[in-house]
Amino acid sequence: MRRTIFNEDHEAFRVTLRDFLAAEVVPHYDEWLHAGEVPREFYKKLAELGLFGIEVPEEYGGAGIDSFKFAAVQYEETARAGVSFGGSGVHVALCLPYLLKLATPEQKQRWLPPFVSGDMMFAIAMTEPGAGSDLAGMSTTARLTEDGKHYVLNGAKTFITGGVLADRVIVCARTAPPKPDDRRFGISLLVVDTTLPGYSVGRKLDKLGLKTSDTAELAFSDVLVPVDDLLGAENEGFSYLGQNLPQERLGIAYGAYAQAAAAVEFAKAYTRDRKVFGQAVASFQNTKFELAACQAEVDAAQAVADRALEALDAGELTPAEAASAKLFCTEVAHRVIDRCLQLHGGYGFINEYPIARLYADNRVNRIYGGTSEVMKMIIAKDMGL
Repeated sequence: MRRTIFNEDHEAFRVTLRDFLAAEVVPHYDEWLHAGEVPREFYKKLAELGLFGIEVPEEYGGAGIDSFKFAAVQYEETARAGVSFGGSGVHVALCLPYLLKLATPEQKQRWLPPFVSGDMMFAIAMTEPGAGSDLAGMSTTARLTEDGKHYVLNGAKTFITGGVLADRVIVCARTAPPKPDDRRFGISLLVVDTTLPGYSVGRKLDKLGLKTSDTAELAFSDVLVPVDDLLGAENEGFSYLGQNLPQERLGIAYGAYAQAAAAVEFAKAYTRDRKVFGQAVASFQNTKFELAACQAEVDAAQAVADRALEALDAGELTPAEAASAKLFCTEVAHRVIDRCLQLHGGYGFINEYPIARLYADNRVNRIYGGTSEVMKMIIAKDMGL
């Protein structure tokens, strides 16, 4: 079916990105996998390519394009190449919307130019060891000093993507007790300088997949954060988190669809080359049926992802629609990638093959950004159930 979601500018960007991946990422990717992170200087190359500034207003050094479609192209091309960009995805897809919507003009002037240039990398810290998806139950606190000039930040966060290399972290902390009828009240967002005394990076977590992504535990011990680094209104942070969830979940849905599409291409290439009993694995009827079924699922996931992307760009994507797209695309990717790995036989279990890394990387899609079970709860509530 004809696809109309991307225009000539998107396709020109795709060609540039594909060449960049082949020259600057693929040759070094095994090294990055073993290191558990990408080199800090690599982010400067991404910045020079323009990836950090696409949606940033021109006055701050960006391109001023209010669209998520260039990010969608990036999801497709990185999956196609079998690589990922470490914590840079969080820098743009998760952190930038908060800065654009909530930062004051003075804060934007301080933060956005180095954001675009890659000199100031951002991460966001929501999850805590004892709270998980229950963000209203967080125990990290930020209390004002007597002179009202600083917040004293104490607590801990975990599963923080980009947390090792970040220069600034948007930390969710409780600045007031919850109300009896509203446990979400009292949470604020602080943009914390990672060089401040009392700020520390704990373990770099050893994950099943996404090995180039530096995921860390963070700890705060009496960190003095200037009140000028409060993002948005005090005590209203939870509502901000909810506002950005549809885009976050759409990004996960799109990435999952792109991974499923890449898995089919990996399996097609492998089964055409691999000989069993004197003939190519691709020539067996079972292989053809399996890949045909996978392609049908990928086609459906692409349609769902594209429709949600158009809705996001139009400002019409609802939380329930984003949840539905995430649930469908991530479940499709789970099934498709598993079946494509099976077609690789024993080599599908070897990490030097892209399908093995893709299998591990994909698993988190049904967990972060809200588990599949949480997505079902959101959809059911929207159905009036």
